[in-house]
Amino acid sequence: MNLKLVLKVLGRILLIESASLALPLLVALIYGENPLPFLWSIAITALLGLGLSVLPAQKRFFVREGFVAVGLIWMVTCLLGALPFWFSGYFSSFVDCLFESASGFTTTGASILSNIEALPNGILFWRSFTHWMGGMGVLVLATAVLPSMGIRSHYLTQAETPGPVFSKLVPKQAKTSKILYGIYCALTLLEVACLKLAGMPLYDSFIHAFGTAGTGGFSNRNISVGAYNSMAVDMIIAVFIILFSLNFAVYFLLLTRKFREVLHSDELRFFLLAVAGATVLISVNIYPLYSDLVQTFRYAFFQVCSIISTTGFSTTDWSFWPQFSHLVLIMLMFCGACAGSTGGGMKCSRVLILMRSIRREIHHIIHPRSVEVVTLDGKVVEESTVHSVLTFVGCYLLVILSAALIISLDNFSFSVSFSSALTCVSNVGPGLEAVGPAGNFAAFSPLSKLVMSLCMIIGRLEIFPILVLFSRSTWRRA
Repeated sequence: MNLKLVLKVLGRILLIESASLALPLLVALIYGENPLPFLWSIAITALLGLGLSVLPAQKRFFVREGFVAVGLIWMVTCLLGALPFWFSGYFSSFVDCLFESASGFTTTGASILSNIEALPNGILFWRSFTHWMGGMGVLVLATAVLPSMGIRSHYLTQAETPGPVFSKLVPKQAKTSKILYGIYCALTLLEVACLKLAGMPLYDSFIHAFGTAGTGGFSNRNISVGAYNSMAVDMIIAVFIILFSLNFAVYFLLLTRKFREVLHSDELRFFLLAVAGATVLISVNIYPLYSDLVQTFRYAFFQVCSIISTTGFSTTDWSFWPQFSHLVLIMLMFCGACAGSTGGGMKCSRVLILMRSIRREIHHIIHPRSVEVVTLDGKVVEESTVHSVLTFVGCYLLVILSAALIISLDNFSFSVSFSSALTCVSNVGPGLEAVGPAGNFAAFSPLSKLVMSLCMIIGRLEIFPILVLFSRSTWRRA
């Protein structure tokens, strides 16, 4: 294990994090707020980053180093990202600050705050900007803006990028990262413009665009998007949620005019069908509550988009919806967005591979001599990929159940304990009952908050980088 080089990479990432703190500092100065929380945070993060980035290290960097670096970087980034919250004095404990920071960077959107609007604009800007940084990935950002360190950067992005299969858009990883962030920035600015035209204040437009782009869901309003009571705002955010939930490779294919490949994407069709089907089912189920077809569709479509994308915005308190709608939303939390997007969950491509593997197994039981392969987008999925998907699903469920078991020590109901674990691992944000769209996570014990913070990071990195980080064999000499 080349630990010195891993720490050197960590130092470079911390320098990026300290530089990113300049934006909320600027916002605080514009609004005449106390800049010290950001100045202290910048100083601490920059000094630590500088100290680590000048470490002498051999340029020996392979898969093991990549996975360890990713796990360590995300944990330390979340830890230092909590500093502005702690120095602001608006949080009762550092555990709460860490929970909020982890929720931001992992684009979960769960919060311990009960009165969001009481916080300064600079702190709320940083809170939402962590969504934007974490959405595409801090390491993707690093490979896009940092000069080469002489390491194989694709090992970093391979460990961080969500989905069962990692692929580059172009041969060089740095160029791939720049393309991804170019698309990411363009879509973010387009949403800001659309929200401003719809009547949302400019500051609020940036806050909600960051939350949408990262599919995170932090808002600067206590009742989230519902505070604006605007169908135009709802539909703009819902549409952009869908756009950010798609595999970003789709946009690259569109830009290179490979329209046929886009149309043949099984995952894209499955995702859009899931959105349409869930919207219809929930609309039928909640229609008696609203007795208005337009309002019913508005609330159902927005919430379906918000949950399957794991964004977590809300326009109404859907905890009062019938149990059938709750179950549909829970299923969407498990499913999640497309691979290669900023969304969380298991990812639609994995769900598709899982379903087709089950179908193949049933067919093999009926016809033992038959030979059938699992396909995706008309291509054969390698058996190693199928095996990794099945392993991932097993680990995913095990992590949720283990976390729910620890959270249950707080003596909340099963719905609260299980949905809290699920929403953190899937990076959704709201759960059921006390942790629903109108609730928060403040009532949990420090232990539960630490467990849920770890669950958010585990879910964002899709389990294995954290498991590798805590594996004894990782630290043994090769």
